Amino acid sequence: MAKKTTKTQTAATSKPAGSPEAFAEAAECLKTLAHPVRLRIVQLLLHGRYTVGEIAEDCGIPDNVASEHLRLMQRCGFFTSARDGRRVYYQIAEAHLANLMNCIESRFLDSAKP
Repeated sequence: MAKKTTKTQTAATSKPAGSPEAFAEAAECLKTLAHPVRLRIVQLLLHGRYTVGEIAEDCGIPDNVASEHLRLMQRCGFFTSARDGRRVYYQIAEAHLANLMNCIESRFLDSAKP
């Protein structure tokens, strides 16, 4: 006979850490990532550092649009920028983006691989 779980028994088990406030912040950053160009930018930056112009060219968008995408994602702490002479290079600041991109690539891009 299967044992029934009561509310008291459920409450006694350990719960994962988290709060609505923490998940609200996470949701905002995930919403920021939820754009095809931004996902491509993350993918690029996981493989090296790039300038706005290089990112814009790869994504087929104007430089000012690429700058806006970068600004939004930098605000979430995903990227850092560093000046090298007259050029500004962007790179990944949040190491966990690699895990997210691995999940996205394996789910959505593996069928496109030879």
